[in-house]
Amino acid sequence: MDRADTWHHTTVLLAEAIEALLTTQDGVYVDGTFGRGGHSRALLERLSPAGRLIALDRDPQAVAAAREIADPRFSIHHARFGDLAALLGSLGIARIAGLLLDLGVSSPQIDDPARGFSFRFDGPLDMRMDPTRGESAAEFLQRADERQIAEVIRDHGEERFAVPIAKALVARREGGNPVRTTRELSDVVARAVKTREGGQDPATRTFQGLRIHVNAELEELQQGLNASLQLLAPGARLVIISFHSLEDRIVKRFLQSAARPEMPRKLPLKASEMPQPLLKLLGRATRASHEETTRNPRARSATLRVAERTAVPYSAVDSSPNRIEPGARWRN
Repeated sequence: MDRADTWHHTTVLLAEAIEALLTTQDGVYVDGTFGRGGHSRALLERLSPAGRLIALDRDPQAVAAAREIADPRFSIHHARFGDLAALLGSLGIARIAGLLLDLGVSSPQIDDPARGFSFRFDGPLDMRMDPTRGESAAEFLQRADERQIAEVIRDHGEERFAVPIAKALVARREGGNPVRTTRELSDVVARAVKTREGGQDPATRTFQGLRIHVNAELEELQQGLNASLQLLAPGARLVIISFHSLEDRIVKRFLQSAARPEMPRKLPLKASEMPQPLLKLLGRATRASHEETTRNPRARSATLRVAERTAVPYSAVDSSPNRIEPGARWRN
């Protein structure tokens, strides 16, 4: 069996996401995070012969799994969803009927010790969603100074013990024994963290912070959200599933900003100068049901948000201060 098929993944909020996303059976849709294709397969079942689904994933194993879908309406691309605008441009697609982003890490990535995402298994400290590009978590910890390590663990992991953890990691490195495996990192964190919430492993926040940094997840999210305003046709849906507070905070602020743009300081305004919303928020945030979280505990932290593109031209806000610029840093 191909390694890409070894690890099982249960799709979160499957029915809710597809129901929110689909507005026309004949449209062009994008699944920006294919994973193991639960959302993509469900959407293909709902599309007409004229419909089309374009899927992206940065993980080569996910791309390999996607190539098993023999459907002329479907295509898979080894790419980051932050590069969505460039990819669709190369395909000659200017507008889409919907975009789905299922953020975070898939179960096959977490459960495969060789990927280095989890402290539950001992393996190389990698954490890259695309192991063919960039530096691993171990390589980052090998070169970064104490301040850089502490910032990553604090800002991306929301870890209040980031400084003592960074000190311990640097001390071990300077002693000639840098951390190279998930077990080694977990042990260092356990000794540095004095207390932790009940039921949470001391290494949880450190692993999250390093993973987000290594994969530039927040920067990519910002880029993908910005691209959606340009690519979504009027009436098209943006559906996003997030799994931790940093992601959801960015998504929530972005949607609110695009749906309720700030008034310029210069008043009074002509009618043509009044800021117009690019998105319309649809309903409240959705969480997984008790039945779903019982079947799949990883669904407990999932939050689904939905917005619909208005007919306001994208060019009207191309330089708006409400627009999230790629690389912008978000603080608590």
